[in-house]
Amino acid sequence: MKTTLDIADPLLRAARKIAARERTTLRALVEQGLRHIIAEKSRRPAFRLRDASFGGRGLNPEFADAGWDRMRDLIYEGRGG
Repeated sequence: MKTTLDIADPLLRAARKIAARERTTLRALVEQGLRHIIAEKSRRPAFRLRDASFGGRGLNPEFADAGWDRMRDLIYEGRGG
């Protein structure tokens, strides 16, 4: 499949030098680099957020039907907020 890449000039020059030194094509070098990065990323486990919940019983009755304004008022009650 053909595609177009915009590569910084210094990086492209360095890649061409390596390709020439290793007697390979720029295409082969780019494919090798992509395979390496894909393999590296595949080895890393996906981020998983730890379960920080606790065994509570849900909201206190006073908060059960409260909207955000009421909850905020109760949280800051007596704290000058």
